[in-house]
Amino acid sequence: MARYTGPTSKIARKFKEPIFGPDKALERKPYPPGQHGTSRRRKKESEYRLQLAEKQKAKYTYGILERQFRNTFKKASKKKGITGEILLQLIEARLDNVVYRMGIAPTRRAARQLVSHKHITLNGDVVNIPSCELKVGDTVSVREKSRSLEVITEALSQRSDKYSWLDWDEEKLTGKFNNYPAREEIPENIQEQLIVELYSK
Repeated sequence: MARYTGPTSKIARKFKEPIFGPDKALERKPYPPGQHGTSRRRKKESEYRLQLAEKQKAKYTYGILERQFRNTFKKASKKKGITGEILLQLIEARLDNVVYRMGIAPTRRAARQLVSHKHITLNGDVVNIPSCELKVGDTVSVREKSRSLEVITEALSQRSDKYSWLDWDEEKLTGKFNNYPAREEIPENIQEQLIVELYSK
């Protein structure tokens, strides 16, 4: 299965949440997509269905395919602590997600593209692997020749969110990954325990 590149509004409407950011389509049509979206009535949803939907929502939110997601879960399950929280922490430490969190890109999809096109450096070296996992103390910067890119300048001009686990230097366009975020600091509405239960079957 290739990475999803279709309409994000349909996915947001499916989960009834703006998982890709503010979405006017979701406000206008707060019901699932399809011709039966407004009238569809379901029986009580099964436990498996809820668990699967939560995993899909997490994958769409962070733009991760099944194999990468499963491998991240396996890595999280081997670490000490609460598996669900560690899973989200490992995903938050991905380079594309950190670029997005720092405000260098307006969306995770845009952040992934910036990394793939070698506009971002990690500890001074050009990296083009969006799934690269950062370690505490790593620094992320915009390449010197890429600092005038419209997508980057526009994103930085609208930058508002600040996260305690990240530092950002506006003059040098450099950020630092200070630590893995605590669960309560991660704003995404994901019930990670359902994902753990799904993979634990």
